[in-house]
Amino acid sequence: MQSPNFVILYAEQPQVSGTFYRALFDREPVESSPTFVLFVLDNGFKLGLWSRHTALPAVESTGGGSEIVFQLETPEAVDAKHVDWASRGLSILQTPTDLDFGRTFVALDPDNHRLRVYWLNDAAQS
Repeated sequence: MQSPNFVILYAEQPQVSGTFYRALFDREPVESSPTFVLFVLDNGFKLGLWSRHTALPAVESTGGGSEIVFQLETPEAVDAKHVDWASRGLSILQTPTDLDFGRTFVALDPDNHRLRVYWLNDAAQS
């Protein structure tokens, strides 16, 4: 079976979102136009930012209904990433919290797409 390797987020202004993700990922996009920006990450995962005004078929939803998830190695790394992202001005929807699966927080991108950072605890890994 084929595995997904590419996610597209619909953006109000792809260039604004592209600037946001350029800083977040500390890398340049591999493609950039007024209506589309594409990042390819080290693990091969691709993130596309497509203008919600030019995508076909027409986009009917906006951000906030799904999450991009980043796994970190320790709960301390989650806390450090929270401090980093908050200092960069990201909107924080959920501050670092311990849930049944581990430590997590949620930030928002410019289009209110949720960005979850987490550490998976030992109990959740079994």
